[in-house]
Amino acid sequence: MMELEKLCIQVRELVENVGHFVREERKQFTANRIETKGKHDFVTYVDKYAEEKLVKELGKLLPGSGFIAEEGTGKGRTGEYNWIIDPLDGTTNYIHGSPPYAISVALMRFDEVILGVVYEIVAGECFFSFQGADAFMNDQIIKVSQNNSIADSLIATGFPYNYFNRLQPFMKTLEFLFVNSQGVRRLGSAATDLAYVACGRYDVFYEYNLNPWDVAAGSFLVQQAGGRVSDFTGGSNFLFGKEIIASNQTVFREFQSKIDEIMNQGE
Repeated sequence: MMELEKLCIQVRELVENVGHFVREERKQFTANRIETKGKHDFVTYVDKYAEEKLVKELGKLLPGSGFIAEEGTGKGRTGEYNWIIDPLDGTTNYIHGSPPYAISVALMRFDEVILGVVYEIVAGECFFSFQGADAFMNDQIIKVSQNNSIADSLIATGFPYNYFNRLQPFMKTLEFLFVNSQGVRRLGSAATDLAYVACGRYDVFYEYNLNPWDVAAGSFLVQQAGGRVSDFTGGSNFLFGKEIIASNQTVFREFQSKIDEIMNQGE
């Protein structure tokens, strides 16, 4: 049986080390080192180096494991164990020198995430957990919030940047939440948003057109901190299904049913 606690400590140390590199490189970062992957979708040498470092070292920690990584480093998905990596979640923020931006690393055994680390680099906050453990932020146990209605909740989301076919219903969700919640926030880093749900700063996070490396670690943290995660229909296809809701237990059903109503059935 794998010793997950020891592995989590090692992953946390690695992620914080790579985060130090990312932080230091920002001091001398220049716009001529930006590449465009697609419309409004950017990558830098920092993303690439960080991912290469993570893949190399994680491969040593767990020989034979596979990788699902944003920039495609590594040998791809393999059998039992696979790392899901975002070396710099919030690249556009990073380019502009605007926090937050984070490193996200999760370990999946078959189809189940069993370990997750999100390191928000600017604040120096490391969120982590492993199967059977509490969720932590810098060694302090964290829990989701206890607010029990949308009216009492602070909501986080992300705006679409290159996939606009669901834009109209999404804008209707914002209109509803502007009127019926305590506010909506958009940080530009889904991994950070999910970590903030896990520690109770936000009550709910939802977004569409996300990839597994955006949400794997953060969604695991929410669950480990006592929250619930689903796709917009309330199902379990949030890791690869490109839509996610993460919240505390008490507001989940009200929020999920409203998002499903607007996004999937019209209003």
